[in-house]
Amino acid sequence: MNDWRIYRGVGQPHEGVTRLPAPPPWRDFARAQDRPEDGPDDGPEDPGAARRLGVRRRLVENYAPRPAEVDAVNAALYLRRPLLVTGNPGTGKSTLAYAVAHELGLGRVLRWPIVSRTTLQDGLYRYDAIGRLQDVQLERARGAGQDAAPGIGSYIRLGPLGTALLPSELPRVLLIDELDKSDLDLPNDLLNTLEEGEFAIPELERVADREPVVEVLTHDGHRVAVRGGRIACTAFPMIVLTSNGERDFPAPLLRRCIQLELEPPGEEQLTAMIEAHLGEEGVGAGRDLIARFLDREPGEVVAADQLLNALFLTQHTPQAERLTRERIAEMLMQPLDRSR
Repeated sequence: MNDWRIYRGVGQPHEGVTRLPAPPPWRDFARAQDRPEDGPDDGPEDPGAARRLGVRRRLVENYAPRPAEVDAVNAALYLRRPLLVTGNPGTGKSTLAYAVAHELGLGRVLRWPIVSRTTLQDGLYRYDAIGRLQDVQLERARGAGQDAAPGIGSYIRLGPLGTALLPSELPRVLLIDELDKSDLDLPNDLLNTLEEGEFAIPELERVADREPVVEVLTHDGHRVAVRGGRIACTAFPMIVLTSNGERDFPAPLLRRCIQLELEPPGEEQLTAMIEAHLGEEGVGAGRDLIARFLDREPGEVVAADQLLNALFLTQHTPQAERLTRERIAEMLMQPLDRSR
């Protein structure tokens, strides 16, 4: 019987490997996925997202929201308010945004991942002033006039929030992911833009008398016309803000949002997620691990993707002893709160 291990820890080279085993579907960076034909998905938002669209589509098609989640989404749609979704890691906060976009045919989700250095400017637009200056200097060095350089619109790219606020017949879906990772200022900085649904691009306002209409690049790779240096939505975007609950948000932001607390996934949600990633056979073979996940101690945080990892690896190591597979599952499903 062959040893399932690739690295054996023996300190000596062995016959080596010519190819690693196939990765989990959600970690396959080489396989190009078919893209859904739904309009705004024509241009890739980023290469990683494009490669995993097939898995994500199966995931949202199998998504099983609870009634409270459906009600909160509809409230946000009716009231044109952002939806603030909180919950433990792995509860499906981000997937909810993709499920709404897929079911309503609203195109590709515009994702804005938040880190501690993220500013409002990052979400609205970026102006490459240095690049423009370099191009002007290069044209002058070639003997061409300043007008030979590309127009100012070539150096402006809208961010995910700026793209979501473009005028459109139907709203775009914007996922502002892990807002609790931001610094203290960003939630307050968002207030005016979320309330008014518009913003100005000062660099374009300054030239509006000479260039009333300027084409700029959107976050998802399209070119759009901006008039008078301002962007104002006609259909307020479906904005989903997610938070792992690592901090509290200011009251002015909370009052502008529909709030939803996601409970840990139950058996129905887990089954749908596992079937999307691993198929029906993955559900059948993983009943013991699913039961262990559901029977964890109250307050113990284990993310659903940890369960997925354990299911995939234990099912793809048939040569390993049962005790080895148990040890693997135990290692991969450690509680995230290690202080317990």
